[in-house]
Amino acid sequence: MAVPSPGYSITLRVATAVGQASTSDLVAAAAATGAAITALDVVESTPDTVVIDVSADTRDVAHAEEVSTELSALSGVDVRKVSDRTFLLHLGGKLESTPKVPLRNRDDLSRAYTPGVARVCKAIAANKDDARRLTIKRNTVAVVTDGTAVLGLGDIGPEAAMPVMEGKAVLFKQFAGVDAWPVALDTKDTEEIIAICKAIAPAYGGINLEDISAPRCFEIERRLRAELDIPVFHDDQHGTGIVTLAALKNALKVVGKDIGDVRIVVSGVGAAGHAIIRLLQVAGARTIIACGRDGAIGPDSVVDTEHKVWLKENTNPEGFSGTLKEAVVGADVFIGVSAPNILDGSDIAAMNDGALVFAMANPDPEVDPAEALKHAAVVATGRSDYPNQINNVLAFPGIFRGLLDAEATDVDESIMVAAADAIASCIPEEDLHPGYVVPSVFDPEVAKKVAEAVAAVSR
Repeated sequence: MAVPSPGYSITLRVATAVGQASTSDLVAAAAATGAAITALDVVESTPDTVVIDVSADTRDVAHAEEVSTELSALSGVDVRKVSDRTFLLHLGGKLESTPKVPLRNRDDLSRAYTPGVARVCKAIAANKDDARRLTIKRNTVAVVTDGTAVLGLGDIGPEAAMPVMEGKAVLFKQFAGVDAWPVALDTKDTEEIIAICKAIAPAYGGINLEDISAPRCFEIERRLRAELDIPVFHDDQHGTGIVTLAALKNALKVVGKDIGDVRIVVSGVGAAGHAIIRLLQVAGARTIIACGRDGAIGPDSVVDTEHKVWLKENTNPEGFSGTLKEAVVGADVFIGVSAPNILDGSDIAAMNDGALVFAMANPDPEVDPAEALKHAAVVATGRSDYPNQINNVLAFPGIFRGLLDAEATDVDESIMVAAADAIASCIPEEDLHPGYVVPSVFDPEVAKKVAEAVAAVSR
């Protein structure tokens, strides 16, 4: 299933004797390994030698090494250097702090800092609400993590989580003009995380919880929402749920089905699965079966966490008991936020006519998309190299833009449904088709429409 990806993009600096190996030889050798050539740049040329940068997407580190070996084996070719373009992009981090006001002379300094700043401090001391108007609080979000549930990597720690948190902050700024900053915490203690978030809250207009493992993430979010006067949003839960709902609304239009009539099977009962199910129910879904490692959660299931108790009491109205493979037989919708390659084409073939498959495990989905497409009407994944990418970036930048604009103090499910509706509406009904039920993350209308919808509901 692995295909060349920009995540494993390399640049090989190759020197070749003029007349010995042409550019086409280099491309042919790299392509023969399965690499995708993305650029060729001549960086140096002499009467005897030409130096070329060959950029290519590969499948993984071993594949990148294979490409280098193949080029080195060509007669008259010297591979001088192999650069990992992803690591180069991260050198020194992806964020910086820049001032919004000029400091050209003593007059500017006197107003931006002492003595003039004291007047602004006194105004805020007299009315704390002025902090939203007179400080970065009006447009700044803390991206908080403890590094315990990072992407598909698990508990890798706060330092290793930083590249993801930086990336999240970049997306906030790029797509919605929101200033966000990583706050990586060297603690896994629930009470300590809550206390730290409460202590730093005066500087921020919202808190985006990120990559915190379940079930602690539920308690942390619940407590912070109750105890803070700024919105707290756990993107792993609700961002995924919002974009999934948006995609499902559009996909159901493609196959002519109603959300209240379809049988939905969700694989994965952690933070994302739980949030997706709750939001689908708010939107009108009535028949949802949640499946964990041991199969469907039903009336007789033994569960050990609060969120699984909720699933036991609020899902599976049929009382179905069985494995995931048994659950998808006759189902209309499969939603996966669990593990790779747990289903195959025969499982999708056993679903109802007009089946919808959202296989969102990353980097490898629950079922091979190519196999799923042989039997399902619509297939979506979490990957950028397949159609219908269900990506949280469609949700969280616009959501926080709207919350900050409305000076909101909380986030509830009505806001989430409004955001999902806004995302879905970015594709006109006449343009919907099986390969296009989710708008592009680069569609500038998405964050704008989400922000407007969220602000309208929040005010």
